[in-house]
Amino acid sequence: MQEAAVSTSATSPSTPSTPPLGTPSLGPVGVWLIGARGSVATTAVAGCAAMTAGLHAPTGMVTETAPFMDRGLPTLSSLVFGGHDTTSCPLPKRAEELAAGGVLPHGLPSAVHAELAAADAEIRPGGPQPGDTRTDEQLIEAFAADIRDFVRRRGLARAVVVNVASTEPLPADDAERLPASSLYAAAALRADCPYVNFTPSTGLHHPRLADAARTSGLPYAGRDGKTGQTLLRSVLGPMFAQRALAVRAWSGTNLLGGGDGAALADPAAAAAKNAGKERVLADTLGSAPEGEVHIDDVPSLGDWKTAWDHIAFDGFLGTRMVLQTTWQGCDSALAAPLILDLARLTSRAHERGLSGPLPALAFYFKDPDADAPAALGEQYAALMDFAAQLGETGGALGAPGDLRDLGDRGVPRDRGVSVEATGRVSGRADRGPADGSPSGEAS
Repeated sequence: MQEAAVSTSATSPSTPSTPPLGTPSLGPVGVWLIGARGSVATTAVAGCAAMTAGLHAPTGMVTETAPFMDRGLPTLSSLVFGGHDTTSCPLPKRAEELAAGGVLPHGLPSAVHAELAAADAEIRPGGPQPGDTRTDEQLIEAFAADIRDFVRRRGLARAVVVNVASTEPLPADDAERLPASSLYAAAALRADCPYVNFTPSTGLHHPRLADAARTSGLPYAGRDGKTGQTLLRSVLGPMFAQRALAVRAWSGTNLLGGGDGAALADPAAAAAKNAGKERVLADTLGSAPEGEVHIDDVPSLGDWKTAWDHIAFDGFLGTRMVLQTTWQGCDSALAAPLILDLARLTSRAHERGLSGPLPALAFYFKDPDADAPAALGEQYAALMDFAAQLGETGGALGAPGDLRDLGDRGVPRDRGVSVEATGRVSGRADRGPADGSPSGEAS
């Protein structure tokens, strides 16, 4: 694989003005969802509308708790949704299906039909579709043009791109084409938008995008949202370590339905998913214990999942003991509030001039950015510190996070990343106005 060559530069750099403590973002904020007609995306859009209308409490939304008040986060009512998807099922119909399956409350799809329809009108065709002859460069430009058009038409202060599409297999080292998740990630950079990868898919982690991400001047976070089994592991692993209990083996099984179960029936996709689950144990215990995680596709479960862990450990004088846990939950209902949290936090980070990876958001991910703690308690403490910084007045928020020229009122400027015929990645930035994998089910 050839080395990436990226050149991104902002002309006339200057320090962005910092809004006063507690001042929310100026203007509406876009949330551009990759996999926009999947279960997670539909639940996030419907849930945001329900909370804005006062129909439901913000249960599960960390950014609606006290430490995040008066931190300048965009309000839920200011969020505008759009995205890419390869499916054609309208969001109102998808919401009805989720309500029939018990994922959304009965009657909610009709109560927020207008908001679902408005978001659906902003969804553009994803790709690459079977038979699509466009090059990577052409696909990236097309996706970026869709995002820029969304920002311009809706008069957005900024937009955050969030990947909630189905899990991809890891790309081969010698693959000539970028995977779909990396095409969308490159498009986010080109459209000058912060990026969040809530899936285990490659996204910005592709080596051909590394330089472009580093020099983009944009904040980004991920990958692989932490909603169930790994959430428990990030709590239990530190407990065993802190109590000096020797874990001999840790085995797990996941029973999944819906689009996630179907996608993870592919052994290559499952391997990408399991890597994060196993990493948290190695990081919190100091070494990886025996045992594996198995994922089974059970279509009849729909959007529900069951995760079972069997933990064998030694106590005082070598006494052998076992802890078993069972987690049963609705994947979309667990993930959707985190999507809204991440969109708000990343938007505010962008507004405050942060760039590069956001390890303070490790609380939300199985495979967080480098230098982030693995234990949930430490991750929550880092998130609280980050929340305090987002509301501070003054200069830069600290590393990583270089100040950059956001333009008038923080409106994004066009920033490009191009994939040349040689397979190299190149970037560009100009001061022109923002214009103009098959994603499938959400993971």
